[in-house]
Amino acid sequence: MRHITTNHPPAPTIRGIADHSWQERGLCHGLPAKDIDELFFHAARNRAAIDEAKAICGSCPVKKACFDYALDNEIRHGMWGGLTEDERRPWHARVNKRLDYSRVKAAFEGRDVHLSDAEREAVTRHAYVRGWSPERLAYALRLDLDWARDLMRNAAHAVADRDRYWGQVDEAEAADDEYVEDENAEDAASPVQVPRQVQTHALIAALRKAA
Repeated sequence: MRHITTNHPPAPTIRGIADHSWQERGLCHGLPAKDIDELFFHAARNRAAIDEAKAICGSCPVKKACFDYALDNEIRHGMWGGLTEDERRPWHARVNKRLDYSRVKAAFEGRDVHLSDAEREAVTRHAYVRGWSPERLAYALRLDLDWARDLMRNAAHAVADRDRYWGQVDEAEAADDEYVEDENAEDAASPVQVPRQVQTHALIAALRKAA
């Protein structure tokens, strides 16, 4: 018996700027233009149209791609990704502070994706640690060479500050541990509350991922 098999590579989760192929798989694809205007570009208080559009978006397989497309292209009018203009407004306001490491990874894979300032900084620091040249960074991020040099210079300072900060944290932790042991040795029956240095664990974790 003869079997025919196919091997289709998985679709990328982060698409390039010019990749609109996801639109063909949207549940709204193929609807008459009049229906699209009434449902997805409705009047602000047309609850019937909003509810019907949300019902379509709720089971759409490309809802996230639709939402990302609206954010990346600053499309503030209409319903995208199942969210109205008012519901997307906070996302648009914070989009330049977004730090999505799947997008950082996509940029390293060569895909032309929209990056926020925070994501661009993460890419630059990781590129610096990897030993990239400014020319390579400029090509990867579609930047002017002088701008890429400035980013690399800032990344060098940031990595140096990070390493210096980590060293201080390690020394402080060791000193605190010794202090706790000494106190416990003197009076093991009555534990002593030892103040510890406040550490920004979220910052450290984020920098470790970026580098």
